[in-house]
Amino acid sequence: MAAAHRHPHWTRWVALALAFLVVGTYMALTPPGLLSKADWVSAAVCHRIPSHSFSFAGRPLPLCARCTGTFLGALTALFGQAVFLRRRGASFPPPAITAALVGFILLMGIDGVNSYVDLMRGTPLFYEPRNELRLVTGALNGLALGAILWPMVHLSLWRSPLPEPVIRNGKDLGILLLMEAGVAALVLSGRPVLLYPLALASALGVLALLTLTMTVLVVIVAGRENRYERWRDALTPLLVGLTMAVLLVGLVDLVRYGATGTITGVPGLE
Repeated sequence: MAAAHRHPHWTRWVALALAFLVVGTYMALTPPGLLSKADWVSAAVCHRIPSHSFSFAGRPLPLCARCTGTFLGALTALFGQAVFLRRRGASFPPPAITAALVGFILLMGIDGVNSYVDLMRGTPLFYEPRNELRLVTGALNGLALGAILWPMVHLSLWRSPLPEPVIRNGKDLGILLLMEAGVAALVLSGRPVLLYPLALASALGVLALLTLTMTVLVVIVAGRENRYERWRDALTPLLVGLTMAVLLVGLVDLVRYGATGTITGVPGLE
């Protein structure tokens, strides 16, 4: 790759040092234990109401059922596109697939509104909310978010993004749906041995989605779009994206805890 397309060598070390500093500070300031760290990461994006969460051996997952579906679903979709579909496509899926993805987001929205109305007034708008429905609609929403974000990453990072979709047809979508179903089945199993893997994967899903989103914003604002050939070359903006993601999580945690005195649930709402 031509030198003009690379960051100066020192910027990578600065980005790495900042990432270590910010991540290390966050790890030091949050309570000890992997599950506690996952709780605090999750608190930045989720209400974490216990009654709306799945529990394993009496311990709720870090995210509520809907957010568990969304962020595990997004992580699964990103993994599936990167590892199984293995395309650097920078185009969105064909119209029929895009319509299905939009439908997934709408389904989650409908279920979310129904659940919110039930939470606020004690009577559902359409049907009795259930955590199983929250999980499934959340997972479909996460798949859609991952399918939207992944081509945006390719479009912004790669020097020669391919003008093709990552998800080309129903078969590709079916592969991702099967993966989402497998993850949902693991959550629904309630097996205590899965507490740590699912909890940590949930927090990783939050950080992955935020990091990639921030990375796209970083390269656009810095005017560094389409400068990279490999993931290794894009390490600097990825590190900056991670740093910004952790800073955002920490700021939201600080505001939330300062305002409510807790990161679990919302005072007055159960």
